[in-house]
Amino acid sequence: MILVTGGAGFIAGNFVLDWLANPAAEGVVNLDKLTYAGNLATLQSLSSDSRHVFVQGDIGDFDLVLALLKKHSIRAVVNFAAESHVDRSIHGPGDFIQTNVVGTFNLLEAARAYWSELPESEKATFRFLHVSTDEVYGSLSPTDPAFTETNTYEPNSPYSASKAASDHLVRAWHHTYGLPVLTTNCSNNYGPYHFPEKLIPLVILNALAGKPLPIYGDGQQIRDWLYVKDHCSAIRRVLEAGKLGETYNVGGWNEKPNLDVVHTICSILDSLRPKADGTSYASQITYVQDRPGHDRRYAIDATKLERELGWKPAETFETGIRKTVQWYLDNQEWTEGVLSGSYRDWVQKQYKQNN
Repeated sequence: MILVTGGAGFIAGNFVLDWLANPAAEGVVNLDKLTYAGNLATLQSLSSDSRHVFVQGDIGDFDLVLALLKKHSIRAVVNFAAESHVDRSIHGPGDFIQTNVVGTFNLLEAARAYWSELPESEKATFRFLHVSTDEVYGSLSPTDPAFTETNTYEPNSPYSASKAASDHLVRAWHHTYGLPVLTTNCSNNYGPYHFPEKLIPLVILNALAGKPLPIYGDGQQIRDWLYVKDHCSAIRRVLEAGKLGETYNVGGWNEKPNLDVVHTICSILDSLRPKADGTSYASQITYVQDRPGHDRRYAIDATKLERELGWKPAETFETGIRKTVQWYLDNQEWTEGVLSGSYRDWVQKQYKQNN
């Protein structure tokens, strides 16, 4: 079996669903702490699939992780577990250090203890794949080339700093102890089962609810958008054939300013779910105070992944965003299930309108 951490979250939940969609795939032990962004409803379709074993627990629990590795004869760990929201890291960085740094350390130590005792044949095929972010590289100017795997780390938020630290730990455990690791650094993901604090699902749900669509600052922050199922396919490919100790950047080749993304969503909603009064959802766009240290541009150069492993995204932004909007229209019960009172209060606090 493989061990997936954070598997009730957005990206990892999609990964588990896609992995088990293959009838011949190995089983998945899914370890998730079930913090606010973990949602078992994402995995509901696997409730009767014996290949899916869910365990509520923390990657920082060395004894638990080691026991799971041994009990299920794990041949690969795919580490998605992370606190991942920049705004939340600004308000409360401690949780990010605890999960992303200390948690990753304990996970690595458990994996090393398990791997070191494996028979040589199993030792040679074991993998530890660490899923990270492009935010570790810092911010780009409008004319800078996209991030490659050799860019210097220059994290600018507590979140990205904690992920940079975890990346360095993974690298060090390979070079010091020989642990067979792989690292992927992805651009901004979007798609089904995305927790609605992030831009795209927040805009879709606020638009449908007749609420303001909050845009930080001038809305010209540029991100490279990657459809989550493309990201999942890239991780499978790196796990299958990636060179040990190497980092692979995963991007969608879709640089878009945030404001353009919001206008695109509004246009799709105007077509798929027109407002009763005939106005565009774009009339709900509202500019809010920019967040501290907001990086202006991220962009991923995924050339290495295509050149060495033959991977490239299947979706353009236009095809992926339409699928995403349609998914939220078709799955409003899922979104209602995650919109707790505490979450609504947090959104109201975070996106204060400019006067």
